Amino acid sequence: MTDSAPHPPPGRAALDALGLPATDAEPPASPLAFPDGGAWRLEIPSVEGPGALQAVLSAAAEWEVPIHRVSQGSGVTMLTDGEITEMVRTCAEVGVELCLFARPGANWDIGAARDSSAGSASSRSRGAAQLEAGVAEAERAASLGVRSLLVADEGLLWVLHSRRADGDLPADLQLKVSVMAGPVNPAALAVQERLGADTVNVPSDLSLHQLAELRAAGPVTLDFYVEAPDNIGGFVRHHEIAGIIRAAAPVYVKFGLRNAPDVYPAGEQLSAVVAASSRERVRRARLGLDALARTPDPPRMSAPGRREQPGCARFAPTGFAGGSAPA
Repeated sequence: MTDSAPHPPPGRAALDALGLPATDAEPPASPLAFPDGGAWRLEIPSVEGPGALQAVLSAAAEWEVPIHRVSQGSGVTMLTDGEITEMVRTCAEVGVELCLFARPGANWDIGAARDSSAGSASSRSRGAAQLEAGVAEAERAASLGVRSLLVADEGLLWVLHSRRADGDLPADLQLKVSVMAGPVNPAALAVQERLGADTVNVPSDLSLHQLAELRAAGPVTLDFYVEAPDNIGGFVRHHEIAGIIRAAAPVYVKFGLRNAPDVYPAGEQLSAVVAASSRERVRRARLGLDALARTPDPPRMSAPGRREQPGCARFAPTGFAGGSAPA
């Protein structure tokens, strides 16, 4: 459980002493937590292959950063079977969850919408062919031992959840919604939870009060970039980590990297950049942990090695018939 009465943040007393206005009233604290009682976990994103994974684990040992999950953005297709197997083995040895992206998506496709000023198609599965390809990537990854998949399309999410419920995908497979499909209101979050999401990456420009509104919609775990890559806003919110956790728990706190190139899809031509960026994300996590430690009564972290999620509401995973909606 999280604190029901958050303490004033560092620096508030100095403003009070000078009669200066401080921040608005704090949002309500989340009453929820991970099954082990922890309020938050730590994730390092953009871990694009075995080399990047080793860079992350080396930096984590150097800076004493506990990591619960690493995630990848280039997609299952951009890794060989051997690379996936190596990453699965390495993560199992150190008790870190591995999450791979089930692509392709519209932003790599031939459709013109990917270059529109609105970017309306984003990374969603464009057409039945991409939907089928996403399912195939998920099946391949699961067969190689991957038990966490990142998706950026509600349709793909529902199909994969249905196959998981039917036993065609492992029961312990977790489905994580990408920030590229992140919900911005409570109803949208509730829909993704019911379509099978185990964790949902919400946009990083949400206020603490808006995060609290989403949390009130249901128990599904949230993911939140406290430092966001430039292509999703470039926000740096390390000073708000305690407030983010209290409003959104249970939540994965993610450390992206501002002023770093978009490396998707990654490869040998970008190996030095990927490795350096991976190490710096872990250093940023150390800065975040230090900032959190300086706050009064910081929220409790979930134990390293834990991956179980709160129970969620679900639509019945039955097929559509004659255009009817799921039960």
